[in-house]
Amino acid sequence: MAELLCEVSNGVAVLTLNRPQVRNALSASLRHELRLAIQRLDHDVEARVIVLTGADPAFCSGVDLHELRSGAPQAELGPLARPFIMSRTPLIGAINGAAYTGGLELLLACHFVIASDRATFADTHARLGVIPGWGLSVLLAEAIGLRRAREMALSSQPIDARTAEMWGLVNCVVPHDRLLQEAVSIAAAIAANDVVAVLRLSQLFDDQAAVSRDACWSLETQAWMGSSVIG
Repeated sequence: MAELLCEVSNGVAVLTLNRPQVRNALSASLRHELRLAIQRLDHDVEARVIVLTGADPAFCSGVDLHELRSGAPQAELGPLARPFIMSRTPLIGAINGAAYTGGLELLLACHFVIASDRATFADTHARLGVIPGWGLSVLLAEAIGLRRAREMALSSQPIDARTAEMWGLVNCVVPHDRLLQEAVSIAAAIAANDVVAVLRLSQLFDDQAAVSRDACWSLETQAWMGSSVIG
């Protein structure tokens, strides 16, 4: 069974994390396939917008801890000084269920986010005894503010979809059975616009954010390097 599904239609690519038996945990192979798929779609003129979702019941539970503890070789677990995935193409997160820890960092790498009313969100790095390395301390505070980000990170307590919407973690919440339809509808509206203008505007937002992010990325990297456990 393929760990990552990809379908392109009418200018919209839908990527689906497809390890439902382990809540779409990010194995080394899935991480590799996801990054390659986004790189490929970035150069595909037929894919003008990307929607990222998960096979029910979860969006992504984070790094595959069973694989990690088995001692299997792991790549790209350390600090990247950038989000784990980076897309030049507009990237919409369609969060269908739990988005925890590394899954939350995956959500934060999306340009904006639509959530199912069944979705939940949590950062459990502190519970696991690890320091984030994919930008959570930077992007979570940017999304919901420092105080709420600190609360989520230190308590490891989950929040529901409506709270996530109120805090600004997600753009909107829709009924679960309409999630993909709503995400694809927004993606289609973007795909209908001038492709050059869309890419330039999206890059402009990224460039402006980088002005304030760079120092914060450096601090997270230093914290990760000073920790004794990979996260």
